Amino acid sequence: MADWLRESGAALTLSIHVQPAAKRSEIVGLHGDALKVRLAAPAIDGRANAALLEFLAQRLGLAKSLVELKSGHNSRRKVLTLRGVSADTLRRLLGQ
Repeated sequence: MADWLRESGAALTLSIHVQPAAKRSEIVGLHGDALKVRLAAPAIDGRANAALLEFLAQRLGLAKSLVELKSGHNSRRKVLTLRGVSADTLRRLLGQ
């Protein structure tokens, strides 16, 4: 399994490297041992965090309540927990 993705019970844990204030929101690829995501939202007042959760939920077809920010609230490096999606489906949907 990739370094940026771990299975733990019924949930998946993702390591994400965020680049806020980009021209558009997109998944770029890998950045070390994390999945790199560019976000159009700025890193002000939690807007980038909210945009990240919404972007991934929409991209994966999940309810926003199934995507949770576990750590990295004030950092470019984030750890998220996803429920309701398998590791194989996640890789396919993200193109990884």
